[in-house]
Amino acid sequence: MRMPKKIISWEEYFMGIALLSSLRSKDPNTQVGACIVNKDKKVIGIGYNGFPNGIHDEKLPWGRENEDINETKYPYVVHAELNAILNSARIPKKCKIYTTCFPCNECTKAIIQSGINELIYLSDIHSGSKSTKASKKLLDLAKIPYRKFKAEKHSEISLFFKTEN
Repeated sequence: MRMPKKIISWEEYFMGIALLSSLRSKDPNTQVGACIVNKDKKVIGIGYNGFPNGIHDEKLPWGRENEDINETKYPYVVHAELNAILNSARIPKKCKIYTTCFPCNECTKAIIQSGINELIYLSDIHSGSKSTKASKKLLDLAKIPYRKFKAEKHSEISLFFKTEN
């Protein structure tokens, strides 16, 4: 039996799920995905940033700037990390969360409260912001390690959907 040419690592697999989940987001500026994994390497929750269930995407604004905050996306969007937590039935001990973007302080509080004990992120685009500084302080105080994702073998993974004629 021949071995497949490409075997991705567990880390690549779980971050890949987070990345694929992010593609479901309708946010025109920042698509974020998250994947929660238990100690047995089983996915127990995934999420992406979007409006709450049942609210159509065209009913609320996706903009980032307006004098009236209620005319921006910020009061309405549920972040990927919180969606992943809410989409899981229960989060057992020793879980990791893979997220495509370092979480805000609100999501970090939910991560801590849910019992997740490690955070792996792909991007820290808001590094230096007040929210990110608060997130890192909270994680440090809760003794939850966080680290930037590093691809072990593959820097690019492509999906091809083969269809039969």
